[in-house]
Amino acid sequence: MISKIQNIVLIVLLSSFATLAQERIVLISTTLGDMKFRLFDDTPKHRDAFIQLAEESYYDGTLFYRVVQDYLIQGGSRSSRNAPPGKRIGYGDPDKTVDDEILPHYFHKKGALCAPRQPDEVNPFKQSDISQFYIVKGQIFTSGELDTMELAVNQPIRKKVYNQFMTASVREELKKLKEEKKVQEFRSLAEKIKKDIEAEYHMQPGILEFPEEQRKAYTTIGGYPGLDGKYTIFGECIEGLEVIDKIAALETDGNDRPVKDVKITVTVLK
Repeated sequence: MISKIQNIVLIVLLSSFATLAQERIVLISTTLGDMKFRLFDDTPKHRDAFIQLAEESYYDGTLFYRVVQDYLIQGGSRSSRNAPPGKRIGYGDPDKTVDDEILPHYFHKKGALCAPRQPDEVNPFKQSDISQFYIVKGQIFTSGELDTMELAVNQPIRKKVYNQFMTASVREELKKLKEEKKVQEFRSLAEKIKKDIEAEYHMQPGILEFPEEQRKAYTTIGGYPGLDGKYTIFGECIEGLEVIDKIAALETDGNDRPVKDVKITVTVLK
C-alpha cells in the first residue's frame, strides 16, 4: 500500500517529468556554426509562434542582417532572403506580431533569444515582431559599472522624492528646532521625514537594482542590461555561445549588415 508521503513524492516526480517533457529546444544553424536554444515555457505566445514559423521553414535561408559588436546579432527577416550584397534589409512581417511577454526574471545576458518590436510611439502595447529575432552578444561589466548604472537611474528618482517631503516649511521647522536647541524634537521630526522618504522611494516605478543572478551574469559572460524590461526574452542559448562571438565580430557595412552573408536555418529538435 502506497503511503501518503510516497504519494506526494510520486506527484512531485510526475510534475517534474511533465515539465521536462514540455521543454522545447531549437537549433539555429548558420554558415559559421550551430547554436542550440531552450525556449521558455512561461512565454508561450512567443515560444509557440517561433516554433510554428520554424516548422514552416519561415526563417530558413534568411540572414543575420544586423550585427553590432558588444550589442547583438539580429536576423530572420524574410526580406533578407536572397538579398543582393549591400542591400539595406527592412524589418520583418508586420502581420506576424504577438502580445508582449516581458517578464522581470529574464534579462539580456549573453545568449538571450529575444523578439524585436517597433518603437513605443507606434507600438504602445509593445507587441513583438516574431517574424525575426535577435540574440544578445553584449559585453562584460564590472560591479562598479553596474553600480554606476543604478546610481544614474535612481538618483533622480530619490531627489524627486526628497524634494517632495523636504519642503520649505519643513526646512524652516527643522531650522527653528535646531536654533532653539530642541534636540529630541529635531531628531524625531528628521527621523520621521527620513522614513517617509525611504518608504515613498521604494514605491517608485523605474528603480534599477541588479539582483545577484543578474550581477553574476553581467560580470562573467556579459550581456546588455540597457535592454532589460523593454523587449520580450523567450529563450536562451545552451550550446554555441562561441558562434555568437564569431558572427558579432564580422566586418559590416554602413547598415550593420555583414559584408559576408551569414545564412540561417532553424530546426525544432523537440
